[in-house]
Amino acid sequence: MEMKGKLGVFLSKIKNESGEYEILQLLEKSLDTTNPEKGEVPIKLLGFGEISLVFEILSDKTKNLAFKRLPIFDSEEQVNKHINGYNEYNRLLNDDLQIEVPPSDAAWVYADKKMKKISLYCIQDKISQPESIGNKIIHQVGIDDVKNLILIIMRETKKVWKFNKSNVDNGKQIGLDGQISNWVVKNFDPKDPHVTIDSKLVYIDTSTPMFRINGEDAMEGILFLKSAPFFLRWILKLFFLDEVLDRYYDWREVIIDLIANFHKEQLPEMIPDLLNVVNEFFVSEAKEFNIEPITLKEIDKYYKNDKMIWVLFQNFRRFDRFLKKIFRKKYDFYLPDKIKR
Repeated sequence: MEMKGKLGVFLSKIKNESGEYEILQLLEKSLDTTNPEKGEVPIKLLGFGEISLVFEILSDKTKNLAFKRLPIFDSEEQVNKHINGYNEYNRLLNDDLQIEVPPSDAAWVYADKKMKKISLYCIQDKISQPESIGNKIIHQVGIDDVKNLILIIMRETKKVWKFNKSNVDNGKQIGLDGQISNWVVKNFDPKDPHVTIDSKLVYIDTSTPMFRINGEDAMEGILFLKSAPFFLRWILKLFFLDEVLDRYYDWREVIIDLIANFHKEQLPEMIPDLLNVVNEFFVSEAKEFNIEPITLKEIDKYYKNDKMIWVLFQNFRRFDRFLKKIFRKKYDFYLPDKIKR
């Protein structure tokens, strides 16, 4: 993907002759994952995931860029494979599927003196209007606008499964995490907040290269488990990993997750109307896929199970961080305060 605008300027300014990113090396060295905004390099926290921390570096050189830190790699070979997959995933979405994604690039640095740990930084243009992100929009507009948002998300996700349906024979399949916080509405005006069926979207969660060629994942599945406590990883790998990965390649499961998110966003009253939108879409604009209607019972059951797993997993991670602290080892991941779900 060709680099344009601020991102290209950033790369030309900050990349030194040896190809290293000095400011990221300094950040990695001084980062305290308990209080990430209090390190030697000033940053502003923008978000987080299970294995990632998303932030802006408060510097003129890096103004208006978003960095996603993934401290999960053990070798140059492993991180370079991921970067290749990341670049290809962006290309597939943007060029082949016409799902717009932000300009992107990646850089990595060693995370320890022994050079046995590597942190990857996925870099994108920062969203200039935070209120235009889906999970912010749904709290600013009425139900009709939210229904429009879900409809245009359905149309974007259809591009993925239309591609998959036509590429079964050649073994190429694309996955997607369709949750509401991964979509940005272009030209959204928070002073006059509306979403129409003609609004355009940008998909921003591309750091996990979700595509398969002949059944082989572009991203090593075991990397998903790096944030799990060491004493849980073998259990998760044995019983849950394949199920979790497969979910992103099942359109119906992706949409269940999308709608169940409205429980987490404290907007459960919207769910019945949104279910009507997605089920009507399946029978009208996607009837060739023969997808069974999604029920309210399924949504509630899915979310109840997801919430239970999240709370349990976070508690185990806190215990793991406590053990690391006792043994004076660095805990690589960011743990948020308790989130209302």
